[in-house]
Amino acid sequence: MENKFLRGTFFLTAATLISKVLGFIYIIPFTALVGIHGYALYQYAYKPYTIFLSISTIGLPLAVSKFVSKYNEQGNYKAGLTLLRYGMLLMTVSGIISFTILYSLAPSLASVLSDPDSLSGNTVEDVEYVIRLVSFALLIIPPMSILRGYFQGSQSMGPSAISTVLEQVVRIIFILTGAYTAIHILNQSIRNAVGLATFAAFIGGVAGFAVLIVILLSRKKLIKKQMEESSMNENIAILPMFKELIGYSIPFVVTGLTIPIYQNIDTFTINKLFRLIDYTLLEAEKINSVIGLTQILIMVPVSLATAFGMSLIPGITSSFTNGKFGEVQHKITRTLQTLMFFILPAAIGLTILSKPIFLMIFGNRNSPYLGGEIMQAYSMASVVFALFTVTTAIMQGLNKQKKVMIGILIGIIVKIVLNIILIPTFKEVGPVIATYCGLILSVLYNVYFIQKTIGFDYRTLFKTLKPIIFLSVIMSIAVISVKLLTENWFLGSHSTYVNACIVSIVSIVTGALVYLGIGVKSNLLNDLGIAKYKKDKKE
Repeated sequence: MENKFLRGTFFLTAATLISKVLGFIYIIPFTALVGIHGYALYQYAYKPYTIFLSISTIGLPLAVSKFVSKYNEQGNYKAGLTLLRYGMLLMTVSGIISFTILYSLAPSLASVLSDPDSLSGNTVEDVEYVIRLVSFALLIIPPMSILRGYFQGSQSMGPSAISTVLEQVVRIIFILTGAYTAIHILNQSIRNAVGLATFAAFIGGVAGFAVLIVILLSRKKLIKKQMEESSMNENIAILPMFKELIGYSIPFVVTGLTIPIYQNIDTFTINKLFRLIDYTLLEAEKINSVIGLTQILIMVPVSLATAFGMSLIPGITSSFTNGKFGEVQHKITRTLQTLMFFILPAAIGLTILSKPIFLMIFGNRNSPYLGGEIMQAYSMASVVFALFTVTTAIMQGLNKQKKVMIGILIGIIVKIVLNIILIPTFKEVGPVIATYCGLILSVLYNVYFIQKTIGFDYRTLFKTLKPIIFLSVIMSIAVISVKLLTENWFLGSHSTYVNACIVSIVSIVTGALVYLGIGVKSNLLNDLGIAKYKKDKKE
């Protein structure tokens, strides 16, 4: 059972991480094509789109995962199929409604993000154009996500993993080829190139949805056999089923919206707040864009937490429903240990190497000094984002949905208020500090109620995290030393960009070798169960 849990977790984690890494890598050539202000226009479309996507799915994908896991555990496979059929219908209708609303609101949203009286920056018409193009993705993504939830609830992470990667690959190919063709072959404007890039969300969604349908049809006989062999295939009335599902889904709506809301708070307030302290729209857009680019970098390691959260909920729900509290504690401890093993060194490494990494990735054209400063301040937020995601998933698995919503809303309110208060004093770093404060408050809130609900022993967890912290400190010393030596060795020998590339690559390789090398030698991987999992899989 544990091997199945770990196998599903690592499979989905790997797919999500690959998707996130790809989603980060394509930004490099894309920003080279459209520039930093073209990227600002791109995120003006995607940020409100993510909000509408979360609203259109009303939290049902993860709620379906929880629902299917619960009834499959009881042997009632028919309930999951019934839910899938009606859920797909509901998501199709919801997607159409969300598409219509976002498409219609594009002019109003554009007027908030841009200024018709400004002579610099992106125009209101540009922003309206790209928002309308990205809205088409809402027609396909919601029904696709409900199908992913069904597979995850059945403890089958493979289809979701394949679909996730394929969707991202197709989307990226369309973005880069479309933008290049528009600019260099058809001599179109940056606006048209960014418009094609935003429409890629729809194209990628079609590809991801298609592969899920094919897999579902290929498993039709297996699902039918499970139903025939089960003695508990009871029919569940539609209204009670959706009542139970909505009870699960509402907290998932708020949870799924949290990170996009934090990002949208910055996107929609930064331009106005910096204009109030005498920044031009062009300068404000530069800060807005750089913060957006930084968020992409720090969210790469956070993808681990997202994958763990998605695969954690069904397993914890199953154990908690059967009263296996010891198993719940074991799964939580193992997940947090493994998560911190990967995400803590990544966050520390980004903090140490923030300036050369930002310059290496985004080049001299995209405000490398400003980007390095912001990323250095923002990097450790990846740990906080990860802890927020996983502790929230744990709370939902323990049926503490109302508590989850309260904690999240408190954090969001703090973020909004501090953005307004801190930006005049701390300038570009103000939104970063506000994000830390809001998220940490929500995490502490979750930690308190997890302990109160199952009596979770955090002392044992902290004890097992000590080797990871110690190993991260050793890695940090190695990375700082190599960074200083490399900078001094190549000082003046190459261009600033080439120096940044050399420093980043040498330091990253050194840090990875030190961290993983000592981890293997000290049997830390065995203690975490990672090496054991690989061994079991081979056997």
